Amino acid sequence: MTENQVTMTDPRKHDYFYDEASKNLRTNIRFSAAGTKTIVVTSCFPNEGKSDIIFQLALELGNIGKRVLVVDADIRKSSYISRYRVRKRIYGLSEYLSGQAGLGDIVYRTNFTGVDMIFSGPVAPNPSELLEQEAFTELIHTMREKYDYVLIDTPPIANMADAAIVAKQCDGAVLVIENERVSRRVALKAKNQLAASGCRIIGAVLNKVDMEHDRYYSKYGSYGSYYGYGYGHKKKQDGDK
Repeated sequence: MTENQVTMTDPRKHDYFYDEASKNLRTNIRFSAAGTKTIVVTSCFPNEGKSDIIFQLALELGNIGKRVLVVDADIRKSSYISRYRVRKRIYGLSEYLSGQAGLGDIVYRTNFTGVDMIFSGPVAPNPSELLEQEAFTELIHTMREKYDYVLIDTPPIANMADAAIVAKQCDGAVLVIENERVSRRVALKAKNQLAASGCRIIGAVLNKVDMEHDRYYSKYGSYGSYYGYGYGHKKKQDGDK
């Protein structure tokens, strides 16, 4: 679809539990969310590992022949360019929504099989207003027809409205929850905020579980005890969201 190309370097050190959890998440989304193509992924707080999970899910879907677009809609504080070591000038979502770039300027083919990317662009002073524009709605509808999956990264939902605004345009939502950091009360509040947008909640990812030391999760493999999916242990890296 796009002639723009970008090289991204995955800094993650491969871990058996994490890789298996990525495959489990891919399988669960494919079979429990049939027909779901546009998926918003958010978390309660910053640094719960949301962005890393989105990108690893995109890679797993690309590995089985799916065409995937990752949209970084966190135009408040994005980490993709620095985290994945992008070394070229990038036009992004905020520039498109503010009329400074065309659609063809912001979609990049990556060096990962089947995965394209829309970066966030420069930080904008009015992110919520930009995401509420008809231009964003049209963007998601257009990309839904061109890709098997559109995965949309948003800021944490606890303190900002962006994720709920984006969720209105999506088929499904996934909530990332860091193990032993997020209380049940906060998680349920985030769940209810997503539900209020009218978007179907597919499930949740329980992230940063120490699979080697937690007997409960060691017994049950890569699944968590919340209402969705469990994700394997991963140490926090710079730029994790």
